[in-house]
Amino acid sequence: MAKHVLAVIDMQNDFIDGALGTKEAEAVVDKVAVQIREFDGEVVYTRDTHFEGYLDTQEGKKLPVPHCIKDTDGWQIRTQVSQAGNEDAKVFDKLTFGSVELAEYLKAMPDLESVTLIGLCTDICVISNALVIKAFLPEVTVRVNADCCAGVTPESHKNALEAMKMCQVEVVGEL
Repeated sequence: MAKHVLAVIDMQNDFIDGALGTKEAEAVVDKVAVQIREFDGEVVYTRDTHFEGYLDTQEGKKLPVPHCIKDTDGWQIRTQVSQAGNEDAKVFDKLTFGSVELAEYLKAMPDLESVTLIGLCTDICVISNALVIKAFLPEVTVRVNADCCAGVTPESHKNALEAMKMCQVEVVGEL
């Protein structure tokens, strides 16, 4: 079983250059692909997943931009990112910011030493997953590679990194 896991968070078209895309997100795609190819351990992915009627949900009312609607192009993980890893890699479709299913999967690994998170958006789903994982696995090293993440804004990205550091998530890379 893998001792180290790389969790690639929501590297989906809608967050890169689609409905909620940013130039910062576009700028990390190549770095994310390299990190996946070079990672010595298991690589898993999360995929933000919404459905028709998104605007009627609590999230849709607070963020009224339909995105990551299941089976649309925007919902797909960027091809460059998915092809960088094993085609049999586990994908966790998540309906909320943080994935309890991912945390439970990791908790079931008896020799897990570390989980590294990369992806989008630092200030929403990356931080949420880092904190859920830390709650499930308080003695496992949880880290975020800041060079392979982007937030909604550069400022909110930095704020999220600082908040994670305060919660004993190791932050590596540029701040």
